[in-house]
Amino acid sequence: MSTKESVDDVERVQLAAQVYVYGYPLVYNLHEIDGFANNIASLPFSAPFNQFGYARELLGPETEFVSPNNDTLYVLAACDVRHGPLVLHVPDTGGRYYVLQFVDAWTNNFAYLGRRATGTGEGEFLLAADGWSGEPPAGMRVISAPTGIFMIVGRVQVDGEADLPAVHALQDQFTIMSSSVRDGGPAPAMPGAPKPDPRVPDELEWWERFRVALVSFPPPRADARFIELAARLGATTAESPYVNPDPGLAEVLVAGAATGQRKIEELMQGAGQDAINGWNSAMHGFDYNLDHLGLGTLDRPDWKIQDRVEAYATRAAAARGGLWGNHGYEATYAMAWTDADGDPLDGADNRYELRFSPPPPVDAFWSLTMYDASKFYLVTNAIDRYSIGDRTAGLVSDGDGSVTIYIQRDAPDTGRQPNWLPTPDGRFRPLMRMYQPRAEILNGEYILPAITKAR
Repeated sequence: MSTKESVDDVERVQLAAQVYVYGYPLVYNLHEIDGFANNIASLPFSAPFNQFGYARELLGPETEFVSPNNDTLYVLAACDVRHGPLVLHVPDTGGRYYVLQFVDAWTNNFAYLGRRATGTGEGEFLLAADGWSGEPPAGMRVISAPTGIFMIVGRVQVDGEADLPAVHALQDQFTIMSSSVRDGGPAPAMPGAPKPDPRVPDELEWWERFRVALVSFPPPRADARFIELAARLGATTAESPYVNPDPGLAEVLVAGAATGQRKIEELMQGAGQDAINGWNSAMHGFDYNLDHLGLGTLDRPDWKIQDRVEAYATRAAAARGGLWGNHGYEATYAMAWTDADGDPLDGADNRYELRFSPPPPVDAFWSLTMYDASKFYLVTNAIDRYSIGDRTAGLVSDGDGSVTIYIQRDAPDTGRQPNWLPTPDGRFRPLMRMYQPRAEILNGEYILPAITKAR
Protein backbone atom coordinates (compact mmCIF):
# COMPACT_ATOMS: atom_id res chain seq x y z
CA MET A 1 0.00 0.00 0.00
CA SER A 2 1.37 3.40 -0.97
CA THR A 3 1.66 6.27 1.49
CA LYS A 4 -1.00 8.17 -0.43
CA GLU A 5 -3.41 5.23 -0.27
CA SER A 6 -2.76 4.94 3.46
CA VAL A 7 -3.49 8.63 4.01
CA ASP A 8 -6.60 8.43 1.87
CA ASP A 9 -7.88 5.47 3.89
CA VAL A 10 -7.30 7.31 7.18
CA GLU A 11 -9.17 10.32 5.86
CA ARG A 12 -12.07 8.15 4.68
CA VAL A 13 -12.29 6.46 8.08
CA GLN A 14 -12.38 9.86 9.79
CA LEU A 15 -15.09 10.98 7.37
CA ALA A 16 -17.09 7.85 8.16
CA ALA A 17 -16.61 8.47 11.90
CA GLN A 18 -17.97 12.00 11.53
CA VAL A 19 -21.02 10.71 9.68
CA TYR A 20 -21.50 8.00 12.30
CA VAL A 21 -21.54 10.57 15.11
CA TYR A 22 -24.01 12.66 13.09
CA GLY A 23 -26.35 9.72 12.45
CA TYR A 24 -26.01 7.87 15.77
CA PRO A 25 -28.98 9.57 17.51
CA LEU A 26 -31.29 8.95 14.54
CA VAL A 27 -30.49 5.24 14.34
CA TYR A 28 -30.54 4.65 18.09
CA ASN A 29 -33.73 6.62 18.65
CA LEU A 30 -35.68 4.89 15.88
CA HIS A 31 -34.52 1.53 17.25
CA GLU A 32 -35.94 2.43 20.67
CA ILE A 33 -39.15 3.90 19.22
CA ASP A 34 -39.79 0.87 17.04
CA GLY A 35 -39.00 -1.46 19.91
CA PHE A 36 -41.42 0.35 22.18
CA ALA A 37 -44.21 0.18 19.59
CA ASN A 38 -43.59 -3.51 18.93
CA ASN A 39 -43.05 -4.64 22.54
CA ILE A 40 -39.42 -5.58 22.00
CA ALA A 41 -37.78 -2.66 23.80
CA SER A 42 -35.95 -2.72 27.10
CA LEU A 43 -38.74 -0.80 28.83
CA PRO A 44 -41.20 -2.92 30.86
CA PHE A 45 -44.24 -1.52 29.05
CA SER A 46 -45.17 -0.71 25.48
CA ALA A 47 -47.97 0.42 23.18
CA PRO A 48 -48.63 0.31 19.42
CA PHE A 49 -48.00 3.40 17.35
CA ASN A 50 -50.35 6.29 18.16
CA GLN A 51 -51.36 4.97 21.57
CA PHE A 52 -50.03 5.81 25.01
CA GLY A 53 -48.26 3.22 27.09
CA TYR A 54 -48.22 3.72 30.85
CA ALA A 55 -45.58 2.72 33.39
CA ARG A 56 -47.59 1.74 36.45
CA GLU A 57 -44.60 1.31 38.75
CA LEU A 58 -41.44 3.33 39.19
CA LEU A 59 -38.68 1.84 37.03
CA GLY A 60 -36.12 -0.37 38.73
CA PRO A 61 -32.88 -2.21 37.91
CA GLU A 62 -34.73 -4.76 35.79
CA THR A 63 -35.19 -2.00 33.21
CA GLU A 64 -32.19 -2.02 30.87
CA PHE A 65 -32.65 1.51 29.60
CA VAL A 66 -30.09 4.28 29.77
CA SER A 67 -30.48 6.56 32.81
CA PRO A 68 -34.21 6.07 33.54
CA ASN A 69 -35.65 8.38 36.16
CA ASN A 70 -37.06 7.08 39.42
CA ASP A 71 -39.12 10.18 40.21
CA THR A 72 -42.10 9.97 37.88
CA LEU A 73 -44.37 7.52 36.14
CA TYR A 74 -43.83 7.55 32.41
CA VAL A 75 -46.53 8.14 29.83
CA LEU A 76 -45.01 7.30 26.43
CA ALA A 77 -46.30 7.25 22.88
CA ALA A 78 -44.59 6.43 19.59
CA CYS A 79 -46.39 8.63 17.07
CA ASP A 80 -46.68 8.42 13.28
CA VAL A 81 -48.42 11.36 11.59
CA ARG A 82 -47.35 10.64 8.03
CA HIS A 83 -50.91 9.61 7.13
CA GLY A 84 -52.83 12.18 9.11
CA PRO A 85 -52.94 14.20 12.34
CA LEU A 86 -53.59 12.96 15.86
CA VAL A 87 -55.69 14.46 18.64
CA LEU A 88 -53.97 14.55 22.03
CA HIS A 89 -55.95 14.98 25.26
CA VAL A 90 -54.28 16.04 28.52
CA PRO A 91 -56.11 16.05 31.86
CA ASP A 92 -56.28 18.63 34.60
CA THR A 93 -53.57 17.51 37.02
CA GLY A 94 -54.56 20.00 39.72
CA GLY A 95 -51.14 21.62 39.89
CA ARG A 96 -49.23 18.34 39.97
CA TYR A 97 -46.01 18.48 37.96
CA TYR A 98 -46.03 16.75 34.60
CA VAL A 99 -44.35 17.27 31.27
CA LEU A 100 -45.02 15.90 27.80
CA GLN A 101 -41.81 16.22 25.83
CA PHE A 102 -41.95 15.87 22.05
CA VAL A 103 -38.83 14.28 20.55
CA ASP A 104 -38.37 13.96 16.78
CA ALA A 105 -36.64 11.09 15.00
CA TRP A 106 -33.25 12.83 15.36
CA THR A 107 -33.80 13.22 19.16
CA ASN A 108 -34.47 16.97 18.90
CA ASN A 109 -36.90 18.23 21.55
CA PHE A 110 -39.35 20.30 19.51
CA ALA A 111 -42.30 20.99 21.87
CA TYR A 112 -43.39 20.73 25.51
CA LEU A 113 -46.72 20.58 27.30
CA GLY A 114 -47.06 20.61 31.06
CA ARG A 115 -46.78 22.54 34.28
CA ARG A 116 -43.94 24.82 33.17
CA ALA A 117 -44.88 25.22 29.51
CA THR A 118 -48.69 25.33 29.36
CA GLY A 119 -50.00 24.85 32.90
CA THR A 120 -51.84 21.90 34.38
CA GLY A 121 -55.34 22.47 33.02
CA GLU A 122 -57.24 20.11 30.72
CA GLY A 123 -56.75 20.58 26.97
CA GLU A 124 -56.64 19.09 23.48
CA PHE A 125 -53.94 19.53 20.84
CA LEU A 126 -53.64 18.53 17.19
CA LEU A 127 -50.39 16.77 16.32
CA ALA A 128 -49.58 17.11 12.62
CA ALA A 129 -46.72 16.63 10.19
CA ASP A 130 -44.73 19.70 9.29
CA GLY A 131 -46.43 21.40 6.37
CA TRP A 132 -49.91 20.06 7.16
CA SER A 133 -52.38 22.53 5.65
CA GLY A 134 -55.68 21.44 7.16
CA GLU A 135 -57.93 23.39 9.50
CA PRO A 136 -57.72 22.40 13.18
CA PRO A 137 -60.91 22.16 15.26
CA ALA A 138 -61.87 25.37 17.03
CA GLY A 139 -59.77 26.09 20.09
CA MET A 140 -57.28 23.30 19.39
CA ARG A 141 -53.64 24.33 19.09
CA VAL A 142 -51.45 22.59 16.50
CA ILE A 143 -48.11 20.99 17.36
CA SER A 144 -46.13 20.58 14.15
CA ALA A 145 -43.69 17.65 14.02
CA PRO A 146 -40.50 18.04 11.97
CA THR A 147 -40.35 14.27 11.32
CA GLY A 148 -43.28 12.00 10.55
CA ILE A 149 -42.36 9.67 13.41
CA PHE A 150 -41.65 11.10 16.85
CA MET A 151 -41.88 10.19 20.52
CA ILE A 152 -43.95 11.75 23.27
CA VAL A 153 -42.07 11.27 26.53
CA GLY A 154 -44.40 12.06 29.41
CA ARG A 155 -43.50 12.16 33.09
CA VAL A 156 -45.97 12.57 35.96
CA GLN A 157 -44.76 13.35 39.48
CA VAL A 158 -45.12 10.57 42.07
CA ASP A 159 -44.80 11.21 45.81
CA GLY A 160 -44.18 7.69 47.07
CA GLU A 161 -46.02 4.38 46.86
CA ALA A 162 -49.21 5.74 48.47
CA ASP A 163 -49.49 8.26 45.62
CA LEU A 164 -49.52 5.65 42.84
CA PRO A 165 -53.34 5.20 42.57
CA ALA A 166 -53.85 8.93 42.09
CA VAL A 167 -51.20 9.02 39.38
CA HIS A 168 -52.66 5.95 37.66
CA ALA A 169 -56.00 7.73 37.42
CA LEU A 170 -54.31 10.72 35.79
CA GLN A 171 -52.27 8.57 33.42
CA ASP A 172 -55.43 7.02 31.98
CA GLN A 173 -56.65 10.47 30.99
CA PHE A 174 -53.67 11.13 28.70
CA THR A 175 -55.01 9.82 25.38
CA ILE A 176 -54.26 9.95 21.66
CA MET A 177 -56.70 9.37 18.80
CA SER A 178 -56.36 9.63 15.06
CA SER A 179 -58.23 12.70 13.87
CA SER A 180 -59.81 10.62 11.09
CA VAL A 181 -61.14 8.11 13.62
CA ARG A 182 -62.36 10.96 15.81
CA ASP A 183 -64.32 12.25 12.81
CA GLY A 184 -65.85 8.83 12.16
CA GLY A 185 -63.48 7.65 9.43
CA PRO A 186 -61.11 4.66 9.17
CA ALA A 187 -57.80 4.41 11.00
CA PRO A 188 -54.85 5.39 8.78
CA ALA A 189 -52.04 3.03 7.86
CA MET A 190 -49.05 3.06 10.21
CA PRO A 191 -45.98 1.54 8.57
CA GLY A 192 -43.76 2.44 11.51
CA ALA A 193 -40.01 2.85 11.40
CA PRO A 194 -38.27 2.11 8.08
CA LYS A 195 -36.78 -1.35 7.76
CA PRO A 196 -33.24 -2.13 6.56
CA ASP A 197 -32.59 -4.40 3.59
CA PRO A 198 -32.18 -7.88 5.14
CA ARG A 199 -29.51 -8.80 2.58
CA VAL A 200 -27.01 -6.35 4.08
CA PRO A 201 -24.26 -8.13 6.09
CA ASP A 202 -24.36 -7.71 9.85
CA GLU A 203 -21.20 -5.60 10.03
CA LEU A 204 -22.86 -2.95 7.84
CA GLU A 205 -26.33 -3.09 9.44
CA TRP A 206 -25.85 0.22 11.24
CA TRP A 207 -25.07 1.96 7.95
CA GLU A 208 -28.09 0.42 6.30
CA ARG A 209 -30.32 1.54 9.16
CA PHE A 210 -28.89 5.03 8.83
CA ARG A 211 -29.51 5.04 5.07
CA VAL A 212 -33.19 4.07 5.27
CA ALA A 213 -33.78 6.46 8.18
CA LEU A 214 -32.05 9.33 6.36
CA VAL A 215 -34.20 8.76 3.28
CA SER A 216 -37.39 8.64 5.39
CA PHE A 217 -36.58 11.53 7.74
CA PRO A 218 -34.36 14.03 5.95
CA PRO A 219 -32.75 16.68 8.15
CA PRO A 220 -33.16 20.45 7.68
CA ARG A 221 -31.59 22.11 4.64
CA ALA A 222 -28.95 23.67 6.88
CA ASP A 223 -27.44 20.19 7.28
CA ALA A 224 -26.46 20.03 3.60
CA ARG A 225 -22.75 19.61 4.33
CA PHE A 226 -23.41 16.56 6.52
CA ILE A 227 -25.61 15.04 3.84
CA GLU A 228 -22.85 15.57 1.27
CA LEU A 229 -20.48 13.59 3.50
CA ALA A 230 -23.07 10.85 3.95
CA ALA A 231 -23.58 10.72 0.18
CA ARG A 232 -19.87 10.01 -0.31
CA LEU A 233 -20.41 6.83 1.75
CA GLY A 234 -23.54 5.74 -0.12
CA ALA A 235 -25.95 6.65 2.69
CA THR A 236 -28.34 8.78 0.61
CA THR A 237 -29.23 6.31 -2.16
CA ALA A 238 -32.72 4.93 -2.70
CA GLU A 239 -31.34 1.40 -3.19
CA SER A 240 -28.87 -0.02 -0.70
CA PRO A 241 -25.22 0.02 -1.76
CA TYR A 242 -24.37 -2.16 1.23
CA VAL A 243 -25.81 -5.46 -0.04
CA ASN A 244 -22.70 -6.23 -2.08
CA PRO A 245 -20.37 -3.38 -1.16
CA ASP A 246 -16.91 -2.68 -2.47
CA PRO A 247 -14.53 -4.37 0.03
CA GLY A 248 -12.59 -1.17 0.51
CA LEU A 249 -15.73 0.79 1.33
CA ALA A 250 -16.89 -1.92 3.74
CA GLU A 251 -13.59 -1.74 5.62
CA VAL A 252 -13.84 2.04 5.86
CA LEU A 253 -17.43 1.88 7.15
CA VAL A 254 -16.65 -0.72 9.82
CA ALA A 255 -13.58 1.18 10.99
CA GLY A 256 -15.44 4.50 10.85
CA ALA A 257 -18.28 3.18 12.99
CA ALA A 258 -15.84 1.90 15.60
CA THR A 259 -13.96 5.20 15.62
CA GLY A 260 -17.21 7.17 15.82
CA GLN A 261 -18.45 5.09 18.75
CA ARG A 262 -15.21 5.67 20.64
CA LYS A 263 -15.57 9.38 20.00
CA ILE A 264 -19.10 9.36 21.43
CA GLU A 265 -17.89 7.55 24.55
CA GLU A 266 -15.10 10.11 24.97
CA LEU A 267 -17.51 13.00 24.51
CA MET A 268 -19.89 11.58 27.08
CA GLN A 269 -17.40 10.61 29.75
CA GLY A 270 -14.62 13.09 29.03
CA ALA A 271 -16.50 16.26 29.80
CA GLY A 272 -14.71 16.44 33.14
CA GLN A 273 -12.65 19.45 32.15
CA ASP A 274 -15.80 21.53 32.61
CA ALA A 275 -16.76 19.94 35.91
CA ILE A 276 -17.47 22.11 38.94
CA ASN A 277 -17.01 20.31 42.27
CA GLY A 278 -16.90 17.08 40.26
CA TRP A 279 -20.28 17.69 38.64
CA ASN A 280 -20.71 17.86 34.88
CA SER A 281 -23.79 19.92 34.16
CA ALA A 282 -25.99 18.85 31.27
CA MET A 283 -27.95 22.11 31.45
CA HIS A 284 -27.01 22.85 27.85
CA GLY A 285 -26.51 19.26 26.79
CA PHE A 286 -29.84 19.19 24.93
CA ASP A 287 -29.51 22.52 23.10
CA TYR A 288 -28.76 20.94 19.71
CA ASN A 289 -32.15 21.63 18.09
CA LEU A 290 -31.54 24.70 15.93
CA ASP A 291 -34.34 24.53 13.38
CA HIS A 292 -37.77 23.59 14.72
CA LEU A 293 -38.63 24.91 18.17
CA GLY A 294 -42.36 24.91 18.85
CA LEU A 295 -44.85 25.23 21.68
CA GLY A 296 -43.28 25.28 25.14
CA THR A 297 -39.67 25.64 23.94
CA LEU A 298 -37.40 28.66 24.35
CA ASP A 299 -36.27 29.72 20.88
CA ARG A 300 -33.39 31.87 22.11
CA PRO A 301 -29.65 32.02 21.36
CA ASP A 302 -28.76 31.13 24.95
CA TRP A 303 -30.53 27.77 24.51
CA LYS A 304 -28.89 26.85 21.20
CA ILE A 305 -25.46 25.43 20.32
CA GLN A 306 -24.89 27.54 17.22
CA ASP A 307 -22.05 25.52 15.68
CA ARG A 308 -23.62 22.48 14.02
CA VAL A 309 -20.57 20.25 14.33
CA GLU A 310 -20.51 20.86 18.08
CA ALA A 311 -24.30 20.61 18.31
CA TYR A 312 -24.45 17.22 16.66
CA ALA A 313 -21.53 15.81 18.63
CA THR A 314 -23.38 16.94 21.76
CA ARG A 315 -26.57 15.33 20.45
CA ALA A 316 -24.80 11.99 19.99
CA ALA A 317 -23.33 12.07 23.49
CA ALA A 318 -26.73 13.00 24.93
CA ALA A 319 -28.41 10.09 23.15
CA ARG A 320 -25.77 7.69 24.47
CA GLY A 321 -25.86 8.92 28.07
CA GLY A 322 -29.40 10.24 28.52
CA LEU A 323 -31.77 9.48 25.66
CA TRP A 324 -34.93 11.64 25.75
CA GLY A 325 -33.50 14.15 28.20
CA ASN A 326 -35.18 17.54 28.59
CA HIS A 327 -33.86 21.00 27.87
CA GLY A 328 -32.24 22.51 30.95
CA TYR A 329 -35.05 24.97 31.53
CA GLU A 330 -37.49 22.07 31.98
CA ALA A 331 -35.19 19.87 34.06
CA THR A 332 -31.51 20.44 34.75
CA TYR A 333 -29.31 17.35 34.97
CA ALA A 334 -25.82 17.00 36.43
CA MET A 335 -23.68 13.88 36.65
CA ALA A 336 -20.63 13.09 38.74
CA TRP A 337 -17.76 10.73 37.95
CA THR A 338 -15.31 11.83 40.65
CA ASP A 339 -15.25 12.92 44.27
CA ALA A 340 -13.83 16.07 45.87
CA ASP A 341 -10.31 14.61 45.61
CA GLY A 342 -10.68 13.96 41.90
CA ASP A 343 -10.83 10.19 42.42
CA PRO A 344 -13.34 8.02 40.53
CA LEU A 345 -16.48 7.27 42.53
CA ASP A 346 -16.23 3.66 43.66
CA GLY A 347 -18.46 1.93 46.20
CA ALA A 348 -16.15 -1.04 46.72
CA ASP A 349 -13.83 0.68 49.19
CA ASN A 350 -15.31 4.09 49.89
CA ARG A 351 -18.17 5.77 51.71
CA TYR A 352 -19.27 9.24 50.66
CA GLU A 353 -21.30 12.21 51.83
CA LEU A 354 -23.08 14.92 49.85
CA ARG A 355 -24.22 17.92 51.88
CA PHE A 356 -26.69 20.33 50.30
CA SER A 357 -26.60 23.70 52.06
CA PRO A 358 -29.08 24.80 50.92
CA PRO A 359 -30.87 22.13 48.84
CA PRO A 360 -31.35 22.90 45.13
CA PRO A 361 -33.80 25.79 44.46
CA VAL A 362 -36.55 24.36 42.26
CA ASP A 363 -40.22 25.04 41.54
CA ALA A 364 -41.02 21.32 41.26
CA PHE A 365 -38.64 18.86 42.97
CA TRP A 366 -35.08 17.48 42.99
CA SER A 367 -33.58 14.01 43.23
CA LEU A 368 -30.28 12.13 43.17
CA THR A 369 -30.34 8.78 41.32
CA MET A 370 -27.72 6.02 41.39
CA TYR A 371 -26.49 4.31 38.19
CA ASP A 372 -23.61 2.01 37.34
CA ALA A 373 -20.71 3.68 35.53
CA SER A 374 -20.78 1.67 32.31
CA LYS A 375 -24.33 1.17 31.01
CA PHE A 376 -26.01 3.79 33.25
CA TYR A 377 -28.60 1.32 34.52
CA LEU A 378 -30.16 1.39 37.97
CA VAL A 379 -28.38 -0.90 40.42
CA THR A 380 -30.00 -3.54 42.64
CA ASN A 381 -29.63 -2.87 46.38
CA ALA A 382 -30.88 -4.29 49.65
CA ILE A 383 -33.44 -1.57 50.44
CA ASP A 384 -34.83 -1.18 46.91
CA ARG A 385 -33.96 2.52 46.85
CA TYR A 386 -32.59 3.93 43.60
CA SER A 387 -33.03 7.65 44.15
CA ILE A 388 -33.36 10.08 47.01
CA GLY A 389 -34.68 13.63 47.09
CA ASP A 390 -36.96 16.21 48.61
CA ARG A 391 -39.97 13.88 48.34
CA THR A 392 -38.27 10.89 49.98
CA ALA A 393 -40.32 9.81 53.00
CA GLY A 394 -38.50 10.46 56.25
CA LEU A 395 -35.66 12.48 54.73
CA VAL A 396 -33.89 14.26 57.59
CA SER A 397 -32.82 17.90 57.37
CA ASP A 398 -30.31 19.59 59.64
CA GLY A 399 -31.31 22.50 61.86
CA ASP A 400 -30.21 25.06 59.27
CA GLY A 401 -32.27 23.41 56.51
CA SER A 402 -29.31 21.65 54.90
CA VAL A 403 -29.55 17.99 53.87
CA THR A 404 -26.75 15.40 53.95
CA ILE A 405 -26.99 12.34 51.70
CA TYR A 406 -24.97 9.25 52.69
CA ILE A 407 -23.73 7.47 49.57
CA GLN A 408 -22.30 4.04 50.31
CA ARG A 409 -22.66 0.32 49.68
CA ASP A 410 -23.49 -0.84 53.22
CA ALA A 411 -26.06 0.69 55.56
CA PRO A 412 -24.89 3.67 57.63
CA ASP A 413 -25.70 4.15 61.31
CA THR A 414 -29.40 3.92 62.13
CA GLY A 415 -29.94 7.67 62.41
CA ARG A 416 -28.53 8.21 58.94
CA GLN A 417 -30.43 5.49 57.10
CA PRO A 418 -33.34 7.76 56.00
CA ASN A 419 -30.75 9.75 54.00
CA TRP A 420 -28.92 6.71 52.57
CA LEU A 421 -28.50 6.20 48.82
CA PRO A 422 -26.95 2.75 48.23
CA THR A 423 -24.09 2.32 45.74
CA PRO A 424 -22.98 -0.72 43.76
CA ASP A 425 -19.88 -2.67 44.73
CA GLY A 426 -17.70 -0.81 42.26
CA ARG A 427 -17.71 2.25 40.03
CA PHE A 428 -20.87 4.31 39.86
CA ARG A 429 -22.30 7.51 38.36
CA PRO A 430 -24.95 9.44 40.29
CA LEU A 431 -27.24 11.80 38.40
CA MET A 432 -28.82 14.92 39.88
CA ARG A 433 -32.19 16.03 38.50
CA MET A 434 -33.71 19.42 39.27
CA TYR A 435 -37.21 19.82 37.84
CA GLN A 436 -38.36 23.34 36.97
CA PRO A 437 -35.07 24.84 38.13
CA ARG A 438 -35.17 28.39 39.40
CA ALA A 439 -33.07 31.27 38.11
CA GLU A 440 -30.28 30.61 40.62
CA ILE A 441 -29.62 27.24 38.97
CA LEU A 442 -30.02 28.45 35.39
CA ASN A 443 -27.71 31.43 35.81
CA GLY A 444 -25.03 29.44 37.65
CA GLU A 445 -25.46 31.15 41.00
CA TYR A 446 -26.36 27.87 42.72
CA ILE A 447 -23.47 25.39 42.62
CA LEU A 448 -23.81 21.73 43.57
CA PRO A 449 -21.44 20.71 46.37
CA ALA A 450 -18.73 18.11 45.87
CA ILE A 451 -19.18 14.49 46.90
CA THR A 452 -16.68 13.89 49.70
CA LYS A 453 -15.19 10.72 51.14
CA ALA A 454 -16.54 9.98 54.62
CA ARG A 455 -13.72 10.26 57.12
